[in-house]
Parts: sequence; C-alpha cells; structure tokens
Amino acid sequence: MANKQQTRYADVITQWERILVSLLANIAELPHLEAPRAKLQALLEEVRTLVTQQDLHAASKQQISQRLKNLLADGKKLATFLRTGVKEHFGNRNEKLVEFGVQPFRRAKVVKAPVAQPPGPGTPSPAPKP
Repeated sequence: MANKQQTRYADVITQWERILVSLLANIAELPHLEAPRAKLQALLEEVRTLVTQQDLHAASKQQISQRLKNLLADGKKLATFLRTGVKEHFGNRNEKLVEFGVQPFRRAKVVKAPVAQPPGPGTPSPAPKP
C-alpha cells in the first residue's frame, strides 16, 4: 500500500512540475495565472519537504522497531534468568514463588475412584442393556 501511495505522490509531483515548467515558458501569454502558479510552486516545495520528512520518519521507525525487538528479547532472557534464580533460592515448592509469577510445583491431587459395592438386598439392580 505504501508503494502505491509513493507512486501516486510521484505522479502528482511530476504533473505539477510539468505544469509549472509550461507556465513559466508561456508566462507572457498567461500573466493572469502568475498568482496561482506561484501558489502551486509553494505547495510543491512544501510537499517535497513533507515527503522527505516522511521518508526520514519511516527509516527512524524501522530503527526503533528493531531496537524495541532486541530490547524485548534481552528482557525476556533476563526475566527467565531471574525467575530461575528465585526458584533456586526459595525452592520449587514454595508458595512465595507466586509473587514472582512462577507456578510452584504442587503434587497432583490423587482422586480415588469410588469402590463399586455389590448390590445389597434392598437396592435395585441395574437394568440390562439391550
């Protein structure tokens, strides 16, 4: 999308330059268009300045994005190192680890399956499955 817009800018600027050159070549025949020509010339110069600034900001944005990516990667490594150090200090079962965003190691709760008792004389037996 940015390339299409860049092309459009370039096309518009080229058209403006062509008009301005033609007007300057024929200024004697078109003196009543001198004020609008000067205004278009000023607009063209401002557009060129803004396009240059836009390009500089795009390059700066890319550099900042790359720096941000590197800092985040370094920060993730350090955070992992620190969490490991906290686990080493407190032990992997200490509930204090929760303060540091670390899940303490907890034993799995043993769920005992209910023991099936044989049906007694007062309990109805299950119906046979067809």
